[in-house]
Amino acid sequence: MSVYVLNTLIVPVDFEKHPKVKAIIRKATVEEVRRLLSNESFISAVGHEATSTLLTQLLGINVPYNRVAIKVRPGDVCVHFVLRTRIPEGRILSYEELKQLEFDLAISEIEEVTEK
Repeated sequence: MSVYVLNTLIVPVDFEKHPKVKAIIRKATVEEVRRLLSNESFISAVGHEATSTLLTQLLGINVPYNRVAIKVRPGDVCVHFVLRTRIPEGRILSYEELKQLEFDLAISEIEEVTEK
């Protein structure tokens, strides 16, 4: 099992190896995310520097800026940072701008679906 931190609600599935999965996504609290990340080693796939800074400050856990592509598999868990507003195309927010916006945290759990 891997734990990922993402700055999107998108769940990047490894469809080559797992053509059918179920993602159970639920809203999470800061405390719940903090507990999860402090108890597990995790991979940051946060590809926006201001978001990694905001998450680090919010959680008190270093969430590095790490612009990488990942693919989740059954058993994996993702923490999602999700803005409640859509940013105009091509706009990159500063830390100061980002911390003024409303957002949600979510946790997704990836499960394999077997054909019946």
